[in-house]
Amino acid sequence: MATQKPSIPKGTRDFSPQEMVRRNYIFDTIRSVYKKYGYLPIETPAMENTETLMGKYGEEGDRLIFRILNSANYLSDFKNDEEIIAAKNAGFGAFTNKISEKALRYDLTVPFARYVVMNQNEITFPFKRYQIQPVWRADRPQKGRYREFYQCDADVIGSNSLLNEVELVQIIDEVFAVLKVSVEIKINNRKILAGIAEYVNEKDRFMDIVIAIDKYEKIGDKIYSELKEKGFSDEVVSKLQKFMSLAVEVQELYKEGKGKSALIKLMDVFESVPIGKKGVEEIYQIFSYLSQIYIDKDPKEIPNLILDMSLARGLNYYTGAIFEVKALAGSLKSSICGGGRYDDLTGIFGLPNLSGVGISFGADRIYDVLNELNLYPEEVSASTKLLFVTFSEADQEYCLSILQQVRKAGIAAELYPDAVKMQKQMKYADAKGIPFVAIVGENERKENVVMLKNMKTGEQEKVAITGLIEKIA
Repeated sequence: MATQKPSIPKGTRDFSPQEMVRRNYIFDTIRSVYKKYGYLPIETPAMENTETLMGKYGEEGDRLIFRILNSANYLSDFKNDEEIIAAKNAGFGAFTNKISEKALRYDLTVPFARYVVMNQNEITFPFKRYQIQPVWRADRPQKGRYREFYQCDADVIGSNSLLNEVELVQIIDEVFAVLKVSVEIKINNRKILAGIAEYVNEKDRFMDIVIAIDKYEKIGDKIYSELKEKGFSDEVVSKLQKFMSLAVEVQELYKEGKGKSALIKLMDVFESVPIGKKGVEEIYQIFSYLSQIYIDKDPKEIPNLILDMSLARGLNYYTGAIFEVKALAGSLKSSICGGGRYDDLTGIFGLPNLSGVGISFGADRIYDVLNELNLYPEEVSASTKLLFVTFSEADQEYCLSILQQVRKAGIAAELYPDAVKMQKQMKYADAKGIPFVAIVGENERKENVVMLKNMKTGEQEKVAITGLIEKIA
């Protein structure tokens, strides 16, 4: 048999022990904050029925869903070649639906909505859940974008209160404060976007307007020529230009701490557009709640929250407040957290009028940011705190009971399993970033001590067995 060169699919990665320790630090940080705010964990299957996922993420999202071919002969449902040809001629979507009844989940929110509907009789509402699991997207791999990646979601469903949005802002702020990542939290409201479409008299072309607005930060005024190419009139484009100029002015006012003046300007524009006005009122209420929470706080402790009316987020199911978070340092300019309010996501599964709001931390992108900025605490890199270095089997036997005591005290410790040269054992400790080494030879056994070496400072001292734990704890 020919030798096969090992490989993994593009857009996926293996993780070394050191990488996993760092990733778990991120997961544990997010999980601990979620738990503090009363969120409970759930898990859902890696694959869902295709019909559960399709049509929930827009046309572009549907194209990025990984399909799974039916088991065994995936063409077995067809009686003959003519049926296969007929299915193909009916269109790609119809054919793939026939041969692929399952798909890898695209995100955690739609499976969560499905879970809520299926378990509604066992759930206490409002239901607060968190979920940390991988998702898959058939996207083009590039820096900061993978085909398999983890999301860390928190959602509360069964409540219309804007206090939930406020709590999610607090969670975002607290997680990144612990991770020591300076971020900007952008907020907008889909009702404001709907109001813009109505303001320019293009209510029926809402998605085209939203897609254009979403591109504004990247391509600026080029969105107007794109809109003209799509058939929008000069009058509509001119109105949108005026509104986007106002949006920039509003954002600057927020950065200067003049949020109230900004909202008054928006209220005036939307005076005859109720849905836009409602979106502004919701934003105002969120900012008002947050100002009460942080009323006596140092400005450095207040979340860096900015109203950005060019923020659209592409998912079709958002209906209210939407969030996007970006790191202020480092080369990664992509979103590292996002979310929003959805009023009727469970309605597509038969449980209407159940509003929810949620956020999702992109663990893989956060990992890249922490790596680039070297923000991991020193203790994260070392899982083992103490290594016993020995010279003989007798030394190893002597260390076994001590090792057990150290571990019982909650300290991660190892005994090098082979009585090889000390240089090799010390090299092992260096490679793993182990901060302390307990050297044990014949003399140490006789004196009932260990020679404790601090690997960072190089200092060595004899330590009695009874005081070893206290010394390194």
